[in-house]
Amino acid sequence: MAGSGRVAVRPDLADLRLGVSITEPTAQAARESSAAVMNAIIKGLKALGIADRDLRTSIVSVSPAYDYSANTGTPKLIGYTFTNLVAAVVRDVDRLGDAIDAALTAGATNVDQLAFRVEDPSDAEREAREAAVADARAKAETLARAAGVAITGVAAMVESGAAIPYPMPMMELASLKARDAATPVEAGEHEIAVNLVVSYLID
Repeated sequence: MAGSGRVAVRPDLADLRLGVSITEPTAQAARESSAAVMNAIIKGLKALGIADRDLRTSIVSVSPAYDYSANTGTPKLIGYTFTNLVAAVVRDVDRLGDAIDAALTAGATNVDQLAFRVEDPSDAEREAREAAVADARAKAETLARAAGVAITGVAAMVESGAAIPYPMPMMELASLKARDAATPVEAGEHEIAVNLVVSYLID
């Protein structure tokens, strides 16, 4: 007999990735400009209480930048783009908007990943499992009464999943519009779902 249980939880952690992409005539100049901005971004995040252990470099890359506007078939090299992104764990989700604003103020040009999660979902998972067992039992008892038999025990129980869906929306810098007002960010609620199949003994 299949049973399911679901528990709504409010995330208490946010995973954020942001940083800077800068194009300059030389790779060295692009690297230096990027480093200056990234240092300012990290300083701003730390000022909000984000610890060193929650900051990790995610992407560092350099690539040539070309101008294709001439339509001559041969693109013109105009410089180099240096990209430096850092992944940050924000442990106070109420300050997530502040973290984004601090990064933008420091010169961030990329805010491209945001995901919410629960640091310790064990209590919610236990509640969901208990609800799934109760759901399966209720269904089985209904069928047993209809068939004129009695449930005498459980032969087997298999859990088919304890999923915690966390959408990871891609966030474009232009859509944040954080120049004149604080960036609003809502964590909402996520659902922890447990599905299981119980085989009952009957008499």
